[in-house]
Amino acid sequence: MDSPSLDEKFHAVLFDLDGVLTPTALIHMRAWQEMLNEELSRHQDQNPYTDEDYFAYVDGKPRYNGVRDFFASRGITLPEGDPSDGPAAQTICGLGNRKNDLFNTVLARDGIQPYPGSRRWVDRLHESGMAMAVVSSSRNAAAVLKAAGMVEDFSVLVDGNRSKTERLPGKPAPDTYLRGAELLGVPAEQCVVVEDAVSGVRAGAAGGFGMVLGVNRGVGADRLREAGADRVVDDLDEMVEEMA
Repeated sequence: MDSPSLDEKFHAVLFDLDGVLTPTALIHMRAWQEMLNEELSRHQDQNPYTDEDYFAYVDGKPRYNGVRDFFASRGITLPEGDPSDGPAAQTICGLGNRKNDLFNTVLARDGIQPYPGSRRWVDRLHESGMAMAVVSSSRNAAAVLKAAGMVEDFSVLVDGNRSKTERLPGKPAPDTYLRGAELLGVPAEQCVVVEDAVSGVRAGAAGGFGMVLGVNRGVGADRLREAGADRVVDDLDEMVEEMA
């Protein structure tokens, strides 16, 4: 049986963004698929990239890490390059930048709406006076929050840009979540981390947070528990019902 429940001992909720608050994971998955399969076509005897690859090597990580880990899983070594590399460069940074361009193209064209259950739980947490932050590996997090109409909902944003500036290791290291808690002024043991990615759940488990809440958007409840989730839900509407 899942435990513990959300109660008065928690004073802050730290949300991942993609796949937790907004279905941007679908946009990310399309962008990764297009970019990686194009690159794989340059290598002989390689099977196409799959959704399983996304969950195993890419989901929740800074994009250069995702590129590096995916190609390492295929036994392909690419030059690191530099973050200034253009999207046509055959480097880890260049491919990461190409994926980012594809993501922004789709976001600008199609927009994004928050998950209805996530929107309802954020509203309920506001009503209860809960402190909230978004902790995302994405450098596009501010643009996604704006597109989703959620900029005003969070007093703290720890995104890929802050991580780069402050030299914070990305998930599964706990540093970005710990920084979010610090900026809210709430001890880690009084915070709930909400994650849908294995790497993010591992970050929450490693940080000594009071509760790690996994949201199963496709990676699998068992995998999230194995990574350290104290509890797993299929949708954050389940949390709204508990606060009714």
